[in-house]
Amino acid sequence: MVPPLVLDIDGTLTTPDHRLDSRAFELLPNWDAPVVLATGKSFPYPVALAHFLGLPETIIAENGGVVYADGRTEFTGDPEACWDAAETFIERGGDLGWGTKTTVNRWRETEVAASMDADEELLREAAAEHGQEVVDTGYAYHVKSPGVSKGVAFELLCDICEYDPGEFVAVGDSENDASTFATAGESYAVANADAAAREATDHVLEAGYMDGTAALLEALLADAE
Repeated sequence: MVPPLVLDIDGTLTTPDHRLDSRAFELLPNWDAPVVLATGKSFPYPVALAHFLGLPETIIAENGGVVYADGRTEFTGDPEACWDAAETFIERGGDLGWGTKTTVNRWRETEVAASMDADEELLREAAAEHGQEVVDTGYAYHVKSPGVSKGVAFELLCDICEYDPGEFVAVGDSENDASTFATAGESYAVANADAAAREATDHVLEAGYMDGTAALLEALLADAE
């Protein structure tokens, strides 16, 4: 049998130009084991992706700030403190970088995301003053509460669904995936992964982005035959 999966989205199921790779629609809908989507994006994005893949909506969003599983929603962290930090950042001349009309933070429940063009040092300074921290996913800087992580959220999701996290294969590309790698039974970083993900993973794949993920999933399917 194929193993259950916990999959990052950006940089893992996408192409280098940030598009969802069509192979996700070939490989995942008929995966004969649970599939968890674990992302830094706000809550609606992975829910929509699971819906269009025809998968149960078993979701970790906002770097672990949101868990949705078995019809149950759990929120963690302190969104008010995150926004206080963001406002301090803006008051000191910082810019979240998305312009005035944006959906990046519109539906974000537990954290605040800033563009990679934002002043990282100033953002981290403002976050620390409000007891928050910043995680760099390679696609945005996320102001979040300490203790919130994909790994902690994955443990909670497994408790809700009565899964064994040790049976899961995790795939990701960023420092926000390191905690998932530590919780899952086996982990793989795609070749485009950052240093933190590479250090935390069990294996680094030869190919990057969905090229690496697809090759792994095809190998897992072959092994299960």
